Amino acid sequence: MEGTDCDQIKMFLHNKKVFLAGATGLVGSSILQHLVEHYPATTIRASCYTDIEPFIHHERVEYVSGDLKSLGDCRKMARGCDCAIMAAAYTGGAGFLFSSPWRHIKENLIMNTQMLEAFHQENIRRIIFIGSATLYQDCEGSLREDDLDLNKDPHPAYRGFGWVVRFIEKLCGFLHEESGIEIVIARASNIFGPYAKFDPETSNFIPALIHKAVDKMDPFEVWGGPDVTRDVIYSADFARAIVTMADCDRIKYDVFNVGSGVKTTVGEIVQWALKYAGHRPSAITYVQDRPTTMKFRVLDCGKIREVLGWIPQWSIEEGVKKTTEWWIQNNGWWKR
Repeated sequence: MEGTDCDQIKMFLHNKKVFLAGATGLVGSSILQHLVEHYPATTIRASCYTDIEPFIHHERVEYVSGDLKSLGDCRKMARGCDCAIMAAAYTGGAGFLFSSPWRHIKENLIMNTQMLEAFHQENIRRIIFIGSATLYQDCEGSLREDDLDLNKDPHPAYRGFGWVVRFIEKLCGFLHEESGIEIVIARASNIFGPYAKFDPETSNFIPALIHKAVDKMDPFEVWGGPDVTRDVIYSADFARAIVTMADCDRIKYDVFNVGSGVKTTVGEIVQWALKYAGHRPSAITYVQDRPTTMKFRVLDCGKIREVLGWIPQWSIEEGVKKTTEWWIQNNGWWKR
């Protein structure tokens, strides 16, 4: 269930202006909603995709549109802000990673380097970079932040994008050391929730399964095996972690895993998606020859719990329920 962060102390964001990149995406919209609801003295300049109309409206939110791959546009959009949250990303599921790896690499590399340079030139004091757990080396099990071994490649499925994330993290460290800009990095697990990509061509596995369940696919097809294990996190919990990181100004530079820390199997997600979509297929078929990633990975999130007092407040089943209900109510207009 949703609750409150008893250990959260609001410090930095009070009376500040935040630049939020990617405000109409899955992560950005959740962060925007959290800021609006819990930070009444914070104003937000929210960048949005040119082809998506803003859908969260509030007097403290100013929407701006521009190309995040353009240094000039990034500077213009971020000018006058105190803090920047880098929630924009060019993402997709396993099929997208295999079909368009170069585009996935190039778009994210250019966009993030341009944003960081713009923030430096505009004297932004504090930056939150939302990275990815795909940067970790090819190993299965539970991973802490200091388990990262740069002498080993990321998992083959993530190798290109994983190295991009590693590079951006190193660039963040360089920027902090050279200029004193405060930078906090989130290594995100698989995030899901309302406003995710539900397009079968680009969606991650949870929205893809929910889409199939709501569409009453029969027989029900699943890529990979039921015992494939992931660390997944509901978007509202992830947003609260990111805002907590932004607000804690005693942290000048650090890296945190942000996930549920819970082992969740594909089989469990399938059962919950079917349950809350009200679908009982005649058969469930697990297809092993389709693009998939590693079999088992979970993040050790003890550091963010100990340092910031953050823990997830939604169970994975509750998150799947909320996401399925949202998709049933909104699939008529949400086309991503």
